[in-house]
Amino acid sequence: MTLQGQHSSQQGPEGARRSSCASAATDLSRLAERALEAAAQRNASIVTAESCTAGKLAAVLSEAPGAAERLHGSFVVYTKANKTKSLGVSAALLQRKGAVCREVAVAMADGALVRSPATLAVSITGVAGPDPDEDGNPVGLVCIAIARANGETIHLEKRYGDLGREGVQERAMADALCGLIHVVETDGDSDAAPTD
Repeated sequence: MTLQGQHSSQQGPEGARRSSCASAATDLSRLAERALEAAAQRNASIVTAESCTAGKLAAVLSEAPGAAERLHGSFVVYTKANKTKSLGVSAALLQRKGAVCREVAVAMADGALVRSPATLAVSITGVAGPDPDEDGNPVGLVCIAIARANGETIHLEKRYGDLGREGVQERAMADALCGLIHVVETDGDSDAAPTD
């Protein structure tokens, strides 16, 4: 399933939750708090698999209340070789599609999930800049995936443009946290996936 984004104009309680997540996107600490609160309500736990954010998402989550009970840690897999070695991402897939695509984001999340005790895994792979990556992907292209134990893996693709390294990383982390909150709060209700 593709989780495409959040609309601030959606109506009803589900739309209100999504719009409040989108409007809070600049406050990463608050989003992390909400993600851990949602995980606690569902007795879920989290692991991250990060490339272009290099562990920053896990660091933000680690500062939020409840992290000791809900966050298992992070796989920082900056290179293609480490994506394969640490998470089992197919080297052939990386060679064929590059490191920034839906398939690799999904493989990273799935790989993190089976290699940790967590029930949820969120992955981020993208190009933070300042230059395009070795495969020619543009700065600002980011793919995010959220995998659940015994559930479907959700994918989100974003094209932020060149916001600077920190800008791209912050937007990617905010969208990853919003996606995580959405997945936990809807608990796999595929009809509730937001669209652009």
